[in-house]
Amino acid sequence: MLRMEIALFLILAFVAAVYLSAGRKHTPLHKTFSVLLLAMLAHLIFDGATIYTVNHLDTVPPLLNEILHRFFIGTMVLIVYLFYQYIAILVQEETGKPRRLDFAARLFLAAGELGAALLPVHYAVSPQGNYSDGIHANVCYVCTAFYLFLCVWLLAGSWKQIHPKKKLAIGAALAIEVCVSLLQAFHPTWLISGMGLTLMTMAFYLALENPDILRAELTEQKMSMLYLKSQVNPHFLYNTLDTIRIQAQLNGDKKVADLLMRLVDFFRLSVKVDRQTVALDDELELLEAYMDLMCYRYPELQWEYDIDPDLGGAPVPNFILQPIVENSLLHGLKNKGYRGQVRVSAGRADETHMEIQVMDTGSGFAQGKKEQIDGLLQNYARQPARLEGNSIGILNVQKRIKLLCGRDCGLWYTENEGDGVTAHLLLSLGKEDGK
Repeated sequence: MLRMEIALFLILAFVAAVYLSAGRKHTPLHKTFSVLLLAMLAHLIFDGATIYTVNHLDTVPPLLNEILHRFFIGTMVLIVYLFYQYIAILVQEETGKPRRLDFAARLFLAAGELGAALLPVHYAVSPQGNYSDGIHANVCYVCTAFYLFLCVWLLAGSWKQIHPKKKLAIGAALAIEVCVSLLQAFHPTWLISGMGLTLMTMAFYLALENPDILRAELTEQKMSMLYLKSQVNPHFLYNTLDTIRIQAQLNGDKKVADLLMRLVDFFRLSVKVDRQTVALDDELELLEAYMDLMCYRYPELQWEYDIDPDLGGAPVPNFILQPIVENSLLHGLKNKGYRGQVRVSAGRADETHMEIQVMDTGSGFAQGKKEQIDGLLQNYARQPARLEGNSIGILNVQKRIKLLCGRDCGLWYTENEGDGVTAHLLLSLGKEDGK
């Protein structure tokens, strides 16, 4: 059995090294899994040590054996609590529901750790092998059962709202732990609890936390962004070029050169896809070129921006504002004959986030449209990558924000008190990720 614990430790040590060295946003989900990996490594050390000491009761000092067993049980209680926390955070991110069971989970964690530290330790000696039993050993069984119950409760209440891949991973992990716990209970000399916890950890890693999956998602999003940029509304391009052609026929005005220059600027800036993120100033330069062309085409269209000067160099996902502004024009101001205003503002939301707002004075949402958009943005993870359709822009913007800035960031819409709607983009102020 000691050899198995050593093998499990080496496997998880390799997984932890790969996981912790991979570049990623430090979201609550990833932080929890990182702590879980480290706790598992510590637990396997105590597990292996107690497997040895419990089978050498006559040679190992009783105090050392007792201390090791208390740490073994204490780390197991912490790990099953972290499993609950991981699943609770994942369910919250998928559904948007608040975590109402956290207080009970923490209270039980405190009780479990207290029991692991204070309850008397007892050992059973049998021809098949020795093991700890009694009230102290039962702490791990009770805590495991409690946290498994909480996890099942969470899944049952949000089953339809969770992505099928995540449901499969969580369900498989819970089933593994239930089976191993039952086998351990009926055959206490097998000492396989570490194997069950390791298999649960590996199920989450392989299905949900593998860096290769993250890289695949980044590749998918970059391909979607490339497609977006190669398909920038053909009608806009054709109509703008036609406007320039007519203007050229009417006079040899300098405006023609200016329009051509802005169009060239737009193309020059829009094809920069070698980085996932750019400075906010660069993103605004692209937007300015786009809006100058649109305002010339529609003289009664106005736009302005108000940006916190300290945020000009802040990294933002590349090509993120133009699709939002274009959406405001086509679905808001178009119905008013492009008479109105678009206003872009950016400021700090808190110490680690900034908020960009794109406000228009258009016709607002049609009946039922806001609910449809809210559902699309909230359930972005279950939406397949789209290469066509009316919502391709905002869906891809939402996916790239979540991927590059973290699950706590994102895009949402509100209706203005007067006319029009406002798009809100909450972005992180962390270090730039794009290379």
